[in-house]
Amino acid sequence: MSRVGKKPVIIPSGVTVSVEDGLIHVKGPKGELTQATHKDISVRQENGELIFERPSDNKTHRALHGLYRALVQNMVNGVTTGYTRQLDIVGVGYRAELRGKVLQLAIGYSHPIVFMPPAGVALTVPTPTSIVLNGIDKQLIGSVAAKIRSFREPEPYKGKGIQYQGEKIRRKAGKTASR
Repeated sequence: MSRVGKKPVIIPSGVTVSVEDGLIHVKGPKGELTQATHKDISVRQENGELIFERPSDNKTHRALHGLYRALVQNMVNGVTTGYTRQLDIVGVGYRAELRGKVLQLAIGYSHPIVFMPPAGVALTVPTPTSIVLNGIDKQLIGSVAAKIRSFREPEPYKGKGIQYQGEKIRRKAGKTASR
């Protein structure tokens, strides 16, 4: 059995889950999320828990079993506590500014980069060199953080660019190291 898939998803108090026609709706204090499931994976609700079952032991069913259990667990965590991702901006003169809901980045190009976050993602800029993303959808937070990081990925020589908080950048020595 899948180690992830065989664990039930425990539904905390204050969260309601409904399963109908291959859709799982999770509603909690922070919002509501919906996930479609594969037709082969069955979901049932018992005693405040969601239990995922698969029809066979083939590789595809094993993979889907753990996948959908993890996605629903992330949804339950999102509607109860939410998710946060922080990006750090490294470089002389590199900075971020929030104008209304629009993020404006000065990251070494001849023009500022303007980014409008999608619905469901709240951006804050506590300092000009850090960006904090908040939301209930873990997948959406991760993809928006990756999109912002892609505007100027950290380069290996000086480490300048946008990086995740705590990310280790592998540094290269440069041309003078060979002498």
